[in-house]
Amino acid sequence: MQAMKYICSLIVVEDVAKSRHLYESVLKQKVAADFGENIAFEGGFALHERDHYKALIGGRPIVPGSNAFELYFEDDDLEALDGELRAAGFEFVHDLEEQPWRQKVLRFYDYDRNIVEVGERLEHTAYRLSLEGLLLEDISRITYLPVEKVKTAIAEYAGT
Repeated sequence: MQAMKYICSLIVVEDVAKSRHLYESVLKQKVAADFGENIAFEGGFALHERDHYKALIGGRPIVPGSNAFELYFEDDDLEALDGELRAAGFEFVHDLEEQPWRQKVLRFYDYDRNIVEVGERLEHTAYRLSLEGLLLEDISRITYLPVEKVKTAIAEYAGT
């Protein structure tokens, strides 16, 4: 007997085409399968059109904007993304900020008030902290990355 396998998270959206544009064009996700009212992305999440999904769950209510779920992405050029999202009129949960472990992140609501978080890779955080002159052990303590991973991250971003 084969073990149960996790496939993906699914978020319900009002307009699949509009949401597809956000996730595919702005957040650079690749579509793995397009079933019309349901689109799966390679990253392990899917969009499902609200009316179709509501019928599948027996007409039960769908309450957007509960702040109980988010999709998380990583990108090292958060300043550019921040500008693009603001220009498009998205509502932000909070501005670009550093988390207690010094990783830069921003959170915004998609068209259906699902929270989307985009953070810099922790490896980029480690590199950025090294440029600030922090010692490897201090970077490891702050980011929770092992010292060896900090060394690898710094070398990766320094191009060595």
